[in-house]
Amino acid sequence: MNQETIVITEEKVHPDAVALLKDYRIVYTGARFTQEELVALVEREQPVAILSRYGKINEQVQSASRKLRVIGRHGVGMDAIDQVAAKRLGVKAIPAIGSNSQAVAEMALALILACARRVSWLDKRMHEGHWDKQSYMGLELHGATLGVVGCGSIGGRVVRFAQAIGMRVMVCDPFLNAEQLPEGTTKMELDDLLAASDVVSLHCPLDDSTRGMLDVRRLALMRNGSILVNTARSGMFDEAAMQERLRAGELYLGLDCFVEEPLPEHSPWLNMPNAVLTPHVGGTTNGGLRGMAVGAAQNILSVLKA
Repeated sequence: MNQETIVITEEKVHPDAVALLKDYRIVYTGARFTQEELVALVEREQPVAILSRYGKINEQVQSASRKLRVIGRHGVGMDAIDQVAAKRLGVKAIPAIGSNSQAVAEMALALILACARRVSWLDKRMHEGHWDKQSYMGLELHGATLGVVGCGSIGGRVVRFAQAIGMRVMVCDPFLNAEQLPEGTTKMELDDLLAASDVVSLHCPLDDSTRGMLDVRRLALMRNGSILVNTARSGMFDEAAMQERLRAGELYLGLDCFVEEPLPEHSPWLNMPNAVLTPHVGGTTNGGLRGMAVGAAQNILSVLKA
């Protein structure tokens, strides 16, 4: 047994990842911990690696271990890891690219369908004893227009799902030229895409270029009755402006990520109409969890075994 330690910021991970890391001593944080507790744990255990699922891996956490060489992200979003500090400290910070793409794409499709057919609202009304057959009207997705913002591994899968249903698809992605777009799609600027779409699905990372990109002005571009789905990261749209349009009955929203997680007791989201909410579980499937854990473990070993 190698006496070098790996800290995992979770109470458990997929056994296939544990098997890959069998030569190391593994220490788990548990399911819930404070930032102070995480710093104290890293300082005490002096890990050579952190497998990061929960918590913020900021400079204080990273500098708490003199031995730290690599942070393997359990997933692809890197906004919880201070990458500037990692570079300065000589620590590799690596996302598990593609590890949960299918799971998140399927969640995006589920939220699109749930919003288009008002599934959660109908379910609630049925359980309350109502029969809304006469007054109900859904959105048929065949022939409707989907705008995909960010067309990487996840967005590309959503494009294929939408095309299989018969949707027209437009893409906004500054990193793709026309030749790199999925077949049958059209590239558009964000403002034009928002104004032309019946459904908009976000699949871009949270960084300085995307934080707050759907501000009051851009949300106003979305046509009445259209749907916004976010299975990527919180912080990309103005929550107050979105909530105003939801209360007015002008938009529908499928949302899997929030600025405050878990939602506080008095969060306005808890009583928000026209919104289908899920607790940041887009990648949480049997395949997604295994892929993220194994991908993180492999990335850690790629550095430690080099």
